[in-house]
Amino acid sequence: MGSGKSTVGPLLAARLGWRFVDVDDVIEAEAGCTIAEIFRRDGEPAFRALEHATIARLAAGDELVLALGGGAIERAETRELLLHAPGTLLVHLEVRLETTLARCSGSEGTRPVFADQANLAARYQRRLPLYRMAHASVAADERTPEEIVDAILGLAQLPVNGRGGS
Repeated sequence: MGSGKSTVGPLLAARLGWRFVDVDDVIEAEAGCTIAEIFRRDGEPAFRALEHATIARLAAGDELVLALGGGAIERAETRELLLHAPGTLLVHLEVRLETTLARCSGSEGTRPVFADQANLAARYQRRLPLYRMAHASVAADERTPEEIVDAILGLAQLPVNGRGGS
């Protein structure tokens, strides 16, 4: 949350000649309601099951950059899928909690996890080791979106403009 994935993802996809998909947008479109509504109506466990099914379906595609919600990595099944599916590269855009707070301020109504300010720091600390299990990690606090894309392409040695790879 607040790492820049919704900005960096489309830039990365454009550089690769791939398609960009935000998993949260797909879930909302298919559910016909917001994620905040799903959280309120069905609870977080039900949302995480829906999120996993959506990620598994989308991750089966080729030449696709997916932006995942911040909690997707907490579900062991999702984490294993992302770490071990052939042709999948999991990239963590690492930001300090202070950066998340600054970037997401005012979005409490649309971000259920951010709205829970009392538990936000604990959740951040619990997730950080899981995020760091990613194939690549890029510090995103002080970099521009273009610098982050360059770092991802450099670390991953991904083909630019869709030449080669999957």
